[in-house]
Amino acid sequence: MDESRQYAARARMKQANETLEEAKTLFEQDFWRGTINRAYYAMFYAVLALAASKGVVISKHTHAISFLDKEFVNKGIFPKEISRALHINFDERQTNDYGEIWDVNSDEAKEILKEAKWFVKTLKDYIDKQ
Repeated sequence: MDESRQYAARARMKQANETLEEAKTLFEQDFWRGTINRAYYAMFYAVLALAASKGVVISKHTHAISFLDKEFVNKGIFPKEISRALHINFDERQTNDYGEIWDVNSDEAKEILKEAKWFVKTLKDYIDKQ
């Protein structure tokens, strides 16, 4: 990976980790809807880091999801659970930010936060090996 790609990937992964910390803080303060939002965005930024490591620039959420699926999940580099986690958390974030007002409980937010931690770590580990 060339220097500019490394820089971009590191910057996006830093953003992913900071956003994950925001999600943890929101969870500790019982702001579960915010936890879900920030957990998803941590995942999104991790995908952007992955894309940057390959020299790909992505700005749309749907493009990030497609990129991950096409270039990594479908090729067997990452397990299908990675794709599932991103798809589900994208839908959860959409529903909680723009959809009907539903109560979000701590168990749901806790599970999404746990998944986001695993997701970000998995992508970071892959990028670090490149």
